[in-house]
Amino acid sequence: MRFPSAALVAGLIVGVAVGGCAPLRSHQGYVIDADLVNSVQPGVDTRQSVAQVLGQPSVSGQFAPDGQGDWYYVARDSRNYGFQTPKVKSQITIQISFDPAGNVTAIRRGDVSQVASISPYGKTTPTLGRQRGFFQDLFGNIGTVGAAGGGGPGGGGANGGGRTNP
Repeated sequence: MRFPSAALVAGLIVGVAVGGCAPLRSHQGYVIDADLVNSVQPGVDTRQSVAQVLGQPSVSGQFAPDGQGDWYYVARDSRNYGFQTPKVKSQITIQISFDPAGNVTAIRRGDVSQVASISPYGKTTPTLGRQRGFFQDLFGNIGTVGAAGGGGPGGGGANGGGRTNP
């Protein structure tokens, strides 16, 4: 039996390693057709005509009375290598505003410069109160089960979990 040469094995390892470093690209959200978006005109189109031309929005505004908020169409392209967090490469946001009668009043376009970048605070959430250690978390409830007002197993209240006794 012949074994593959070391050069062949090394070549296969390098090929797999380089293949793992290829960028992964993804598209999320609305697929924007510039001709359709440009056909929507303020003062001419209504909520129904926009829905027929562009379809339902990615997100609709929630703070206007009677659901009359703005419509947002969002398209995002991102890229990452391996198991890294995806990074936004391009984003297009189309905001369509309506008046109370449902007519289009404005169309605004946004880009990737409006994407907010947040960084969570460490690995823990800061809270007010006592700091408990590992052993306090582990053994801290010993003796408190069934304490006064606990109502027996499960601590469901004075009648044992909210049941009435016959």
